[in-house]
Amino acid sequence: MNRSTPRRRTKTSATLAGLAILSVALLTACGTTSAGNGGSTGAKAPTKLGTNEGAVSILAWPGYVEDGSNDPAVDWVSAFQDETGCKVTSKTYGTSDEAFNLMKTGDYDVVAASGDASLRLVAAGDVAPVNTDLIPNYAGVYDFLKLQAWNSVDGVSYGVPHGYGANLLMYTTDAVTPAPTSWDVVFDKSSAYKGKVTAYDSPIYIADAAMYLMSHQPDLGIKNPYALDEKQLAAAVDLLKVQRPNIGEYWSDYLKSIQAFETGDTVVGTTWQVIRNSLAPGTKAEVVVPSEGVTGWSDTWMVAAKAKNPNCAYAWLNYISSPKANAQATEYFGEAPSNQKACDFMSNPDQCSLFHAGDADYASKIWYWTTPIATCVDGRTDVKCTDYAAWTTAWQEIKG
Repeated sequence: MNRSTPRRRTKTSATLAGLAILSVALLTACGTTSAGNGGSTGAKAPTKLGTNEGAVSILAWPGYVEDGSNDPAVDWVSAFQDETGCKVTSKTYGTSDEAFNLMKTGDYDVVAASGDASLRLVAAGDVAPVNTDLIPNYAGVYDFLKLQAWNSVDGVSYGVPHGYGANLLMYTTDAVTPAPTSWDVVFDKSSAYKGKVTAYDSPIYIADAAMYLMSHQPDLGIKNPYALDEKQLAAAVDLLKVQRPNIGEYWSDYLKSIQAFETGDTVVGTTWQVIRNSLAPGTKAEVVVPSEGVTGWSDTWMVAAKAKNPNCAYAWLNYISSPKANAQATEYFGEAPSNQKACDFMSNPDQCSLFHAGDADYASKIWYWTTPIATCVDGRTDVKCTDYAAWTTAWQEIKG
């Protein structure tokens, strides 16, 4: 992982939140949208591929599509172009909301989407179902990442898993004692570290509070932290409002989080494994998977419903999920790979163990980001769940 590689930066301004609310309105109207008709566009997965068009336009997180221009030693795009004849043009984005809106322009054939955007893209009809039979390297993807709530609808795949990781609890060992085993140190006991608690800056962080309540207030009946009815959302919001005065900083730039732990401005809070790995030598900090579990991400390569270059799009999905390319991209970015054989191609022999790659038991403890929608993703049909627009409004209220 390159320390200078930008990670997900979350927009928090009222203007951008407004865009999110407008764009998410489709979810309220469409629910999950049947995968059989591919959303409002009626797009369907192809049954066969044709000749590569010679170009492909990709929208992705920073660090996912590297061609050597940022660092001559970091390049997995050139090999793809040589193999397929598909010339890559790419654009990076900083938030899932930005990606959602950019996909509406029709300028991109492929998008790398996190779980807090993928269902929105499906419901809006901006991405198409994917025929995984046309992607040979899909067979090598870990089974526990396939056909999940954030990358499929009604048992139909909407993309190829890329990399995944957990939102862990990090603490400085000299300031936080005894060593925590629960998220209570950032919720019920956060006042003990007032001003030095950190949390991820995004409406999706509401799921972390909901996950905590699953264990500590079981009477609420929360079964999935991304499926909250109005009462359950209110309880999560109340918990986060109590936490708010103890937060020193909400973070979205992982480099700033690294600095805060190194200086001691932050002593406990949500983190990524890559942040722990990047701390300056001698920083007394450790990470743990608390007893309540963790949230996390599993990103998905998706094909635009109206892709101008669908054959090259499929060529990219197959290439980037190959063992070598998947290893290069996920190691550079700082996450576990999705391909079962990617670990054989890592330059760092400890990379896969650091990120628990392929550990199904570890992965089972992660509640992967999934777009909150009105149709409850926990299977309930007797209530209406709160959608991402409601979560965005609630996040603004929490932060004040």
